[in-house]
Amino acid sequence: MCVRDGRLLHVRTRGRDAFYLPGGKIDPGESAELAVRREIREELGLELDPGSLRRLLVLTAPAHGRPGTEVHMTLFAGEPAAGSDEPRPQREIEELCWVDPADPPECAPASRRVLAGLAAGELPL
Repeated sequence: MCVRDGRLLHVRTRGRDAFYLPGGKIDPGESAELAVRREIREELGLELDPGSLRRLLVLTAPAHGRPGTEVHMTLFAGEPAAGSDEPRPQREIEELCWVDPADPPECAPASRRVLAGLAAGELPL
């Protein structure tokens, strides 16, 4: 989870209509911590400082656009490694958006839950 000035970084994949939190699936044999570092590098071009990663929460929510499917998400907070640049769309990511929890665009259900928790001050940042 990347937060700046109270806004939460979201991404949108090419051809999709909703924004979601950066991240993805854990590869076989990969820990959640390694997966989040890999996914952030692949989607945003950022290296995360491994010592800064904190597991915030685990949630399950309906998958956007896939009725009857749920996503199981482990949410981390972390800081970019020294010398890492600003996030930039990589690979399949078409757009980045710093989302104001009080005025979100179209977001995936899991993102809406996290935004609501952020707005209510319920997330341990």
